[in-house]
Amino acid sequence: MQISTKFTIAIHILAATEIFGDQYKITSDFLASSVGCNPVIIRNLMRQLKGAGLIAVRRGPGGVRVTKPLEQITFYDVYEAVETNKEELFNFHDRPNPQCPVGRNIHKALDGQLREIQKQFEADLRQHNVGEVVTDLKKEIAG
Repeated sequence: MQISTKFTIAIHILAATEIFGDQYKITSDFLASSVGCNPVIIRNLMRQLKGAGLIAVRRGPGGVRVTKPLEQITFYDVYEAVETNKEELFNFHDRPNPQCPVGRNIHKALDGQLREIQKQFEADLRQHNVGEVVTDLKKEIAG
């Protein structure tokens, strides 16, 4: 199981937009300098976040802004917006041996449990929001 870095970068984008939005114009270059990555990666993620209705991007002097209170943006919302391989959290090996009793039955024995784990994971993501991250960041920044 692996969630890509897109998830944490997207949360970083939202948090930085909230923290710096009153002081700076928030652009992909500005965010890329905070994240430490290429601005193209930021623009791609911004497109996904915008498509999910989590941010608005204004051309010219506008920059980026978050469209609703961060307490209303759950980790699941971010996960849904940016992760492309989320249908099945666990990748199953392709060809278990049908001649082996374990290989022949492993899907029947394991698939249901993995679906339940994924449901729980998604429920856990819904229990946390980006506002919590910003609150913790402000505490850390204040020292």
